[in-house]
Amino acid sequence: MDTINVLVVDDSALMRRMLGDILSTDPRVKVIGTAKDGVECLAKIKQLSPDVVTLDVEMPNKNGLAALEEIMKNNPIPVIMVSSLTQEGAQVTLKALALGCVDFVAKPSGAISVNIKEVGAELISKVVAAKGARVRPMGALVVRSEVRAPAPQAVNLPAYKKGKRDIIAIAASTGGPMALQHLLSSLPENFPVPIVITQHMPKDFTGSFARRLDSICKITVLEAGEGMDLKAGHAYIAPGGSHLIVKRRSNRAPYCGLSDAPPVLSVKPSANIMFLSVVDEFGGNVVAIILTGMGRDGADGAAQLQAKGAYVIAESQESCVVYGMPKAAVDAGIVDELLPLTDIPDALLRSIKG
Repeated sequence: MDTINVLVVDDSALMRRMLGDILSTDPRVKVIGTAKDGVECLAKIKQLSPDVVTLDVEMPNKNGLAALEEIMKNNPIPVIMVSSLTQEGAQVTLKALALGCVDFVAKPSGAISVNIKEVGAELISKVVAAKGARVRPMGALVVRSEVRAPAPQAVNLPAYKKGKRDIIAIAASTGGPMALQHLLSSLPENFPVPIVITQHMPKDFTGSFARRLDSICKITVLEAGEGMDLKAGHAYIAPGGSHLIVKRRSNRAPYCGLSDAPPVLSVKPSANIMFLSVVDEFGGNVVAIILTGMGRDGADGAAQLQAKGAYVIAESQESCVVYGMPKAAVDAGIVDELLPLTDIPDALLRSIKG
């Protein structure tokens, strides 16, 4: 991989130095400059042409959101936001994702010299992933594709693929918040089955994310809680820091369970765990969707679902911010349809109708 040139933007000189030191430990990354506020950030982007920018939120003169908006409007490049891990920080981060930032890292609190190291590996991995990311400014989506990667069409599927679908299970990571917004907001209020979602996101962020989606979607969107009944026309998002699992009561009614099991493939919540619980309770009567994201979470669980007759849809590279999770599923040979994001709502509705 070519060297990834990074601009670090933060109003704290200590934080600029620490972030720079952490990034410089990876031989793939080179910190080519720093900036103390949004004004200097924009000037340094013109001067240095970085591949990736790490951007603080709270800064004097021009804050991170204002700077991000100008970057996405005038010179779109991958931006990683550095946000405080609080309710207020979650709201600001969601706004940044809507404006087009690729991903975010939660800024540590407390003893900064100790806690910053805890997010070092996450920061490096997200900067590396951002280098190859498709930057999508606010409101921009890839248009419906005329040429699509080869995939079986629903009308040609074997009979077992046309069976009953009782639940939708969705996996997403980097780029997922905006992809989920597009997908869920396209569904009708009377959507006939429940939806369970694993979006890689830290604790305190998923509740704000669910409320944001609920405010713009016809279906009801909730952060999943232990014991919540799974209802048609409702979507349940795995809370950060817990795995979402699907269970059934003695009367066979499905409900949400939460697990504090260790991370799987370094993520918690894990789409693999959610998918495996779904196959245990629903067998193949499932539509599984794997959206944009870094890594390979979801591929193993989706393989188990597909083996039981579930219908698996993956987002194609042309619309993914990061084509990692869908690619892992495609490479495993378990995807029934590979589609750009704009086509997935129709495919989902079609698959529900059998």
